[in-house]
Amino acid sequence: MNVGYQFDPIQKEEITHTQLVRYAGASGDFNPLHTVVPFAEEAGLGGVIAHGMMIMGFIGKAIGDWVSVEDLAKFSVRFKAITRPGEKIIVNGRVVNEIEDCWVCEAEAVNEDGEVKVKGFFEVKK
Repeated sequence: MNVGYQFDPIQKEEITHTQLVRYAGASGDFNPLHTVVPFAEEAGLGGVIAHGMMIMGFIGKAIGDWVSVEDLAKFSVRFKAITRPGEKIIVNGRVVNEIEDCWVCEAEAVNEDGEVKVKGFFEVKK
Protein backbone atom coordinates (compact mmCIF):
# COMPACT_ATOMS: atom_id res chain seq x y z
CA MET A 1 0.00 0.00 0.00
CA ASN A 2 1.00 3.58 -0.54
CA VAL A 3 -0.38 6.90 0.67
CA GLY A 4 -3.36 7.65 -1.56
CA TYR A 5 -4.18 3.98 -2.15
CA GLN A 6 -7.95 3.52 -2.54
CA PHE A 7 -9.60 0.37 -1.22
CA ASP A 8 -12.38 -1.16 -3.32
CA PRO A 9 -15.71 0.44 -2.36
CA ILE A 10 -18.24 -1.78 -0.58
CA GLN A 11 -21.88 -1.30 -1.65
CA LYS A 12 -24.52 -2.20 0.93
CA GLU A 13 -28.12 -3.10 0.11
CA GLU A 14 -30.89 -0.59 0.75
CA ILE A 15 -31.55 -0.25 4.48
CA THR A 16 -34.97 -1.60 5.44
CA HIS A 17 -37.19 -1.24 8.50
CA THR A 18 -36.98 -5.02 8.93
CA GLN A 19 -33.19 -4.76 9.04
CA LEU A 20 -33.46 -2.16 11.83
CA VAL A 21 -35.74 -4.43 13.86
CA ARG A 22 -33.35 -7.35 13.39
CA TYR A 23 -30.38 -5.20 14.36
CA ALA A 24 -32.27 -4.07 17.49
CA GLY A 25 -32.73 -7.73 18.45
CA ALA A 26 -29.13 -8.65 17.74
CA SER A 27 -27.65 -5.64 19.54
CA GLY A 28 -30.14 -5.30 22.38
CA ASP A 29 -30.72 -1.64 21.41
CA PHE A 30 -34.50 -1.38 21.44
CA ASN A 31 -34.70 2.41 21.42
CA PRO A 32 -38.07 3.03 19.67
CA LEU A 33 -36.49 5.75 17.52
CA HIS A 34 -35.09 2.87 15.48
CA THR A 35 -38.13 0.60 15.28
CA VAL A 36 -41.44 2.34 16.08
CA VAL A 37 -42.53 4.70 13.30
CA PRO A 38 -45.18 6.67 15.27
CA PHE A 39 -42.74 7.19 18.16
CA ALA A 40 -39.99 8.45 15.83
CA GLU A 41 -42.48 10.71 14.04
CA GLU A 42 -43.68 12.19 17.35
CA ALA A 43 -40.04 12.81 18.25
CA GLY A 44 -39.77 14.99 15.14
CA LEU A 45 -37.60 12.63 13.11
CA GLY A 46 -40.12 12.00 10.33
CA GLY A 47 -39.79 8.26 10.82
CA VAL A 48 -37.37 5.70 12.20
CA ILE A 49 -33.63 6.13 11.88
CA ALA A 50 -30.88 3.55 11.58
CA HIS A 51 -28.69 2.66 14.54
CA GLY A 52 -25.40 4.52 14.25
CA MET A 53 -23.60 1.41 15.45
CA MET A 54 -25.06 -0.55 12.53
CA ILE A 55 -23.49 1.89 10.08
CA MET A 56 -20.25 1.71 12.08
CA GLY A 57 -20.49 -2.06 11.64
CA PHE A 58 -20.65 -1.58 7.86
CA ILE A 59 -17.29 0.20 8.07
CA GLY A 60 -15.85 -2.47 10.35
CA LYS A 61 -16.93 -5.20 7.94
CA ALA A 62 -15.38 -3.31 5.02
CA ILE A 63 -12.09 -2.96 6.88
CA GLY A 64 -12.13 -6.71 7.52
CA ASP A 65 -12.61 -7.26 3.79
CA TRP A 66 -9.79 -4.88 2.90
CA VAL A 67 -7.09 -5.94 5.38
CA SER A 68 -6.24 -8.78 7.71
CA VAL A 69 -7.96 -8.24 11.04
CA GLU A 70 -4.78 -9.55 12.68
CA ASP A 71 -2.97 -6.49 11.27
CA LEU A 72 -5.58 -3.99 12.49
CA ALA A 73 -3.97 -1.81 15.17
CA LYS A 74 -6.65 0.82 15.77
CA PHE A 75 -10.25 1.61 14.72
CA SER A 76 -12.46 4.54 15.68
CA VAL A 77 -15.38 6.45 14.16
CA ARG A 78 -17.26 9.72 14.28
CA PHE A 79 -20.96 9.82 13.61
CA LYS A 80 -21.84 12.58 11.15
CA ALA A 81 -25.46 12.25 9.96
CA ILE A 82 -28.66 10.27 10.42
CA THR A 83 -29.28 7.28 8.16
CA ARG A 84 -32.82 6.32 7.18
CA PRO A 85 -34.52 3.27 5.70
CA GLY A 86 -34.39 3.42 1.92
CA GLU A 87 -30.82 4.73 1.80
CA LYS A 88 -28.05 2.71 0.22
CA ILE A 89 -24.68 3.00 1.90
CA ILE A 90 -21.31 2.81 0.19
CA VAL A 91 -18.15 2.38 2.27
CA ASN A 92 -15.03 3.94 0.80
CA GLY A 93 -11.53 3.80 2.24
CA ARG A 94 -8.06 5.03 1.54
CA VAL A 95 -4.56 5.23 2.98
CA VAL A 96 -3.87 8.77 4.18
CA ASN A 97 -0.50 8.53 5.91
CA GLU A 98 2.39 6.26 6.80
CA ILE A 99 3.91 6.24 10.27
CA GLU A 100 6.70 4.11 11.70
CA ASP A 101 5.11 0.68 11.54
CA CYS A 102 1.54 1.41 10.35
CA TRP A 103 -0.53 2.66 7.49
CA VAL A 104 -2.99 5.31 8.65
CA CYS A 105 -6.31 4.98 6.83
CA GLU A 106 -9.76 6.52 6.75
CA ALA A 107 -13.10 5.13 5.73
CA GLU A 108 -16.46 6.77 5.11
CA ALA A 109 -19.98 5.39 4.98
CA VAL A 110 -21.85 7.62 2.53
CA ASN A 111 -25.28 7.50 0.93
CA GLU A 112 -26.01 7.72 -2.81
CA ASP A 113 -25.88 11.53 -2.62
CA GLY A 114 -22.42 11.49 -1.04
CA GLU A 115 -23.64 12.53 2.42
CA VAL A 116 -21.17 11.21 5.00
CA LYS A 117 -22.99 9.19 7.66
CA VAL A 118 -20.02 7.82 9.60
CA LYS A 119 -16.33 8.59 9.19
CA GLY A 120 -13.85 6.00 10.39
CA PHE A 121 -10.15 5.98 11.09
CA PHE A 122 -7.99 2.88 11.29
CA GLU A 123 -4.36 1.84 11.38
CA VAL A 124 -2.92 -1.25 9.77
CA LYS A 125 0.40 -2.76 10.76
CA LYS A 126 2.89 -3.03 7.93
